[in-house]
Amino acid sequence: MQLNHYNSNFKKQIFPITVICDNVTNAPNIGSLFRIADAFGIEKLIFCGVDIPLGKRMTKTSRSTEKYVNHSLEDNIETQIKTLKANNYYLIALEISENSQPITEFKLQTSQPIALILGDENFGVSEAILEQVDAIVHINMFGNNSSMNVVQATSIALYEITKQLNAV
Repeated sequence: MQLNHYNSNFKKQIFPITVICDNVTNAPNIGSLFRIADAFGIEKLIFCGVDIPLGKRMTKTSRSTEKYVNHSLEDNIETQIKTLKANNYYLIALEISENSQPITEFKLQTSQPIALILGDENFGVSEAILEQVDAIVHINMFGNNSSMNVVQATSIALYEITKQLNAV
């Protein structure tokens, strides 16, 4: 018999992880990020930007998770980065860059709360943000493309981070 949320034995837990989305504006992606945030028990989801669509197209994908995932809409990611730094968060950017390391080799060595920073769907995490983070991780790509959808990448990153947090 297939398990569902009524008969599964998954232990509910909240991880000290905040996901910050910089100009993620595609409604289906936003809805999927709510589902991923719920699935991985993250503490908060922050959407930064001016035109974040939280309407019908988003809720079609979110499957009502926006009703119980702690989230906020903020205009400016820089303000959020400063606030998280002031609150002793360990900042991780998910981006392929000259200084990034494969997420499979990344070892969390902190007891600080974590902020996972996601970039714009077309342009990624900005250079200005990359200069402010504690770590930059990427997902190795083995095909012809050099990136993947923000939701799939976030899923992989949260899987790895929560796996490491559970091992402690």
